[in-house]
Amino acid sequence: FAGKRDQPSLHPDAFGAYECQNDRDLHPREQQGAGGGQESLGLNGVMGIFERWITRTSARYIIVRCNLSNLKRILYFLLHLTLILLLTILTQVGGVVYLLTLILTRFFKLSRTSSVAVFLGIYLVSTFLIIPLIAPIFERTALPLTGNLRPLNFGTCLLNRHYVTPQLKNQVVSISDQLENRYKGTCTNYLVANFPFVNGFPLFPHLSHNDGKKLDLAFFYKRDSDRSNKAPSFIGYGVFEDPKKGESNYPADCEQRGYWQYGLLSSVVPQWNKKKYQLDVERTTELIKLLSKDELTSKIFIEPHLKQRWRLNRLDNIRFHGCQAVRHDDHIHTQIK
Repeated sequence: FAGKRDQPSLHPDAFGAYECQNDRDLHPREQQGAGGGQESLGLNGVMGIFERWITRTSARYIIVRCNLSNLKRILYFLLHLTLILLLTILTQVGGVVYLLTLILTRFFKLSRTSSVAVFLGIYLVSTFLIIPLIAPIFERTALPLTGNLRPLNFGTCLLNRHYVTPQLKNQVVSISDQLENRYKGTCTNYLVANFPFVNGFPLFPHLSHNDGKKLDLAFFYKRDSDRSNKAPSFIGYGVFEDPKKGESNYPADCEQRGYWQYGLLSSVVPQWNKKKYQLDVERTTELIKLLSKDELTSKIFIEPHLKQRWRLNRLDNIRFHGCQAVRHDDHIHTQIK
């Protein structure tokens, strides 16, 4: 369009005459007489201007429409890429399932509703049937969903974040059974473990949970003076046991040194259940002691003020995790050799 829009448009109009850009380009038969000729000139001139305006407007519309179409494709591509990356970060395998769903949708020309159903179906089958069979190749096994050891939040399993090495699984299952024998009705709740595949693949935001040897366990709590298997936080994190006067205060020290993320979860996780639950010190310290005394255990992380308060100073494998992490006065981090 750019090369032709300024050239004279020479084609028959509805009256058998020719239109053009100016009076000099008029066909000789349009210049006959002072009456009809002048009237024909005026009409054809107006028609020419109108047609040129239509042509130019149509060209601009087509160009804009093409640009919008390309922009739409780019935005769709970026949206799909973002979802693939996000699902991979959250679940490790969700990005692959989403990509497979896109291929099936295009091949079978599925509707949007059908595509969502296909994605959910493939993801759930993969999570609960296929991945548990493949994970042992990578020396990983899924933690139990029920029994004396179970997830505090089922979302942990739905996101494939409940895989550990067989050695760690055997250890924590045995310890949870011991606790149930000692405190009838007790269920040990795990919070997050590792992904099922590949050593070194970080489990965001628990970046050290990348080899199957790490596991976070929930504290035990009481409610109305009765033992409870629930926690004040629905994810097990973010409701802290704050330092008391005279105890070491690493949360304050870390935040003063600029580690803003150290206590961030308390601003994100609702606190309305904090007063309804009381920490069950007896069962929590017993869990820590059983883990510490097991020869397979390498390290246990809890806040220093809790180690001091619970008189666990003689247990050398209970250590401070560093300010670069987050507070550990809401859960126990354990890892094996």
